[in-house]
Amino acid sequence: MTEREERAQRLHDSGYNCAQAVVCAYCDRFGLDENTAFKMAEGFGLGMGLMEVCGALTGAFMLAGCKQSKGCSHPGETKAQTYKLTKALAAAFEEKNGTYLCRELKGVTDGTVRRSCPGCISDACQLIEEYLLK
Repeated sequence: MTEREERAQRLHDSGYNCAQAVVCAYCDRFGLDENTAFKMAEGFGLGMGLMEVCGALTGAFMLAGCKQSKGCSHPGETKAQTYKLTKALAAAFEEKNGTYLCRELKGVTDGTVRRSCPGCISDACQLIEEYLLK
């Protein structure tokens, strides 16, 4: 387990949701202040509050945007590359877990729990290390 992954787990254990834990564990690497990152990610836990796309994975998507985007001064220039990267992150997460939907990961749809929140956080951190920090 990497130092960042351990930090994300500690943050989650202290009350951060999955998205917040992932984003805040890496915010300094992507030029974000932690308080803003925490606030920004709050609505993305519990699969965006709807048990849709996993919050930990969504946190990785947010960081993908931080890595790829050229910002407001170049609108539209980097969207395609960012979408390609988020699609790769989602595919890798789904390959590992069989799904990237929170409700399916937690077994709400069929009673089969595929991955715990700490497991999803670990997976998202590993993907960040592989895809965003290489």
